[in-house]
Amino acid sequence: MFLVVPDPAHGLVAAPQSSADLTPITEQFLAEQEFAWNNEIEAYTRKDGHAPTDVDDVANALRELGHYVLSCNVPLARN
Repeated sequence: MFLVVPDPAHGLVAAPQSSADLTPITEQFLAEQEFAWNNEIEAYTRKDGHAPTDVDDVANALRELGHYVLSCNVPLARN
């Protein structure tokens, strides 16, 4: 399962629930989309692509790769 959300501090975030979600095909797709692994938050991030269509495009592509995906087009508030 992945969470795909825009984040003010990290850009577009694609966060896997566990390492089992990181198949070679999924990692290749994320690299092709210019995502990079961020150890601090344990997720893939991309500085650009905050628009709702960007979130939807990445979420839909991950679904096509067989993942369950939760997504949100609005940045989540930080407490």
